[in-house]
Amino acid sequence: MFGLFKKKSEKEKLQEKYEKLMKEAYDLSTSNRKASDGKYAEADVVLKQMEALDK
Repeated sequence: MFGLFKKKSEKEKLQEKYEKLMKEAYDLSTSNRKASDGKYAEADVVLKQMEALDK
């Protein structure tokens, strides 16, 4: 209940964005391969940002 008003950390925000991009890339992989590859590339950038936060 007390976590209801807790702000998300930068890493949590990036994790959600990464998961969203990966799901979109997977959904597009059956219909539009070029768009899917673009989403995977965006997800890779977000993943590198998360790794940079860990250092």
